[in-house]
Amino acid sequence: MIADLAYSAVSNRTLLRRKRIQAVIPERSDQVANRKRKGRHGGRAPSFDTKTYKRRNVAERAFNRGEHWRAVAARYDKLAITYRAGFVLALIVEWLKSLGDTTWSVF
Repeated sequence: MIADLAYSAVSNRTLLRRKRIQAVIPERSDQVANRKRKGRHGGRAPSFDTKTYKRRNVAERAFNRGEHWRAVAARYDKLAITYRAGFVLALIVEWLKSLGDTTWSVF
């Protein structure tokens, strides 16, 4: 699981470890300071793979592109499958726009 700094709490890491899910979450600066302040009783730093974390950007950009559509951002749909279909449609239209085809300029 690749997550942002907001999910770096110890409880989140413990839950993921218990479910045997490898987490790639950077440590916040206050957590690093608290761990270092405790000395050897603070434990060791959690593992962190910077190359994997950099790839998080690709998924994040895709979600941001899809959320330009009001129905996707506000989540008007009741069923998850309908929401997913709208999100896929939004991403397809955004992808076609990025190709530079002039026939899709009406969107």
